[in-house]
Amino acid sequence: MTHEVVTQYYRAPELLMGARRYTGAVDIWSVGCIFAELLQRKILFQAAGPIEQLQMIIDLLGTPSNEAMKYACEGAKNHVIRAGPRASNIQQLYRLSPQTSDEAVDFLVKLLQFDPDKRITVQEALQHPYLEEGRLRFHSCMCSCCYTKPNLPSRLFAPVLDPEHESPFDPKWEKDMSRLSMFELREKMYQFVMDRPALYGVALCINPQSAAYKNFASSSVAQASELPPSPQAW
Repeated sequence: MTHEVVTQYYRAPELLMGARRYTGAVDIWSVGCIFAELLQRKILFQAAGPIEQLQMIIDLLGTPSNEAMKYACEGAKNHVIRAGPRASNIQQLYRLSPQTSDEAVDFLVKLLQFDPDKRITVQEALQHPYLEEGRLRFHSCMCSCCYTKPNLPSRLFAPVLDPEHESPFDPKWEKDMSRLSMFELREKMYQFVMDRPALYGVALCINPQSAAYKNFASSSVAQASELPPSPQAW
């Protein structure tokens, strides 16, 4: 558990505000940022530094309550209070894309809750109505858990379409990785990817025939500072 965690653009507000402890809710926040980025084709909170990052979040969500800031350090809370109250601007999410529906905004709002204890969980997110059509499309032709038999008119679906893994993540893996140098870790990760069998015999690769390939090839992603302010810096 460290303070400097998550690329700045996708860093949850409790981390930006110096939280000493955090949970998997920080990953849910990151998923919300990525979802918004997929909708509008650009980064949702693209700030020059961590303090500006927090300001952009508050500009969208409004000034958080004291309860929502319960994990923040005192300096960060005082900074937010001194800035004065700001109203929520959630309606701005409808302008992310012409495809942004009521369900998409509802999903985003649940992912981007300022208070980590009120953020939607992974299991709850998977059951959100916004994902229903995509889930059915995936399982109708792309998954490996459902199948079609020649003598049956309809596809046979798996009893659980979003199963939970039986074994939780083993933290020993991360401890083992921490003993490696950057170069050893890079090689181990590369080898892990290369050793995985290709799904249906098709290797994972970028499609140069894609309509978006030229834009992708010519784009660049700015690197935000990875040095958030310490609690004493506020």
